[in-house]
Amino acid sequence: MNTITGANIGPRLDRLPNSSWHTKMWLTVAFALLVCWSNGIGGAVQNILLNEIHWLEPGSTLLALWGTTYTVGQLFGALIGGPIGDKIGRKKSIILYECLHIAVMIGAAFAPNIYVLYVLRLAQGFALGALLVVLFAGFTEYVPGRNRGTWSSRTSFIGNWAHPICNLIAFMLIASGMSMDLNWRVEFMIPSVLSIIATLFLNAKLPESPRWLEAQGRIEEADAIMLRIEQEIEASTGHALPPITDTPAPIQNLAYTALFSGKLLRRTIVGSLVLIGMNTIQYTLMNWMPSLMNGLGYNTSDSQFMTMFGLFGAPFGIFIASLIMDKLPRKTMGMLLLAGMAILGIATGVATQMNLVNLNGLIALTFALNTIIYMYVCYASAVYVPEMWPTSAKLSGSGFCNAVGRVSNVLFPFAVTALAAQSPSYVFVLLAAVAGVIFVGIACLGVETRGESVESIGQVDEGH
Repeated sequence: MNTITGANIGPRLDRLPNSSWHTKMWLTVAFALLVCWSNGIGGAVQNILLNEIHWLEPGSTLLALWGTTYTVGQLFGALIGGPIGDKIGRKKSIILYECLHIAVMIGAAFAPNIYVLYVLRLAQGFALGALLVVLFAGFTEYVPGRNRGTWSSRTSFIGNWAHPICNLIAFMLIASGMSMDLNWRVEFMIPSVLSIIATLFLNAKLPESPRWLEAQGRIEEADAIMLRIEQEIEASTGHALPPITDTPAPIQNLAYTALFSGKLLRRTIVGSLVLIGMNTIQYTLMNWMPSLMNGLGYNTSDSQFMTMFGLFGAPFGIFIASLIMDKLPRKTMGMLLLAGMAILGIATGVATQMNLVNLNGLIALTFALNTIIYMYVCYASAVYVPEMWPTSAKLSGSGFCNAVGRVSNVLFPFAVTALAAQSPSYVFVLLAAVAGVIFVGIACLGVETRGESVESIGQVDEGH
């Protein structure tokens, strides 16, 4: 580990008042998250391929691989994309992964058969897995430690409107009478075009992270960007900036192997557990909900309608999370959310198995379940895991945990396929069991990061 004397970037960023500059950074990153939809349309496309044009068959290995293929891509995208982002920078890596993701989404829209589509779906997972790591973890370097959770939650709030919007568009396309073969292809083209617009905004508005530049020893570049930020905020507020009160911390340049020893090893373990819980629960429901509803006796249109309304719980849950994220200790919040998911998962499984609810009741249950799931998604992917790493290893640490978090999801769809064939109700109980296991993991290993500066978190040799 090497240390260097920097330009005091962390304390300079942390003492900045909330401003239009922070809002601009937030909206730029949030819009990019909102329109990268290759994961959000997975369930709607699967529903058509399975129930309408029959490229997929019920209970088949190929059907189980629909989720697994994408997850494998995300696994390697996070594992490889994170270290690349730590080497080439936040902005360059975001643009690189955006361009790759756009290319493979356009390719999927023109896929001639299921096998070509699966190859492109693997590539989509890779590109998005890398992109999400950089967008979520990188954003934490631009905002102050005192309200980092709130800003990151707001980013997640905007980004996760993607899921209900995707399903609303899917429902509208079905209602339009468009042929099913054209329908799913259009669903890939819409996010491709929107992501091109997002990439142009990122290139124009997002500066390179001065924290990353400082960690790389590029002190003059970091200082120049920091000066422009300070001048813009002073001009917009009309007031001089408050004095810097924190003393500069030594800048650490950590090797990738630091993730697996000493103080960082515990963070690697707990971050991986947190994201195992998120991925298995979120992506199972996102990709399988229309098919699960179909298995309960609802037709393709009704199942898509229920999924669409249930997923409006996603932005609602993240909005609630944004209000309380910096008010509760991170460890406590994670445990409360996991307990809530377990209870609602069991309740939904029992209610559907025993036919205790009608259509409206099922919509209410899935709305409540999605609300608490997406509170956890916000907590896990946008706040807790991204913020627990030093700058020089931020994307590597976050990327590794994302990769491990997706390993379980490679095999999990096979269990879901088998259970769904017996009864869709069993799937909800399985998700509750996963939440219970992760609850125990956080209770035993959770670390606290709320309110700490990036630089304080980064001093892994001083008791953190």
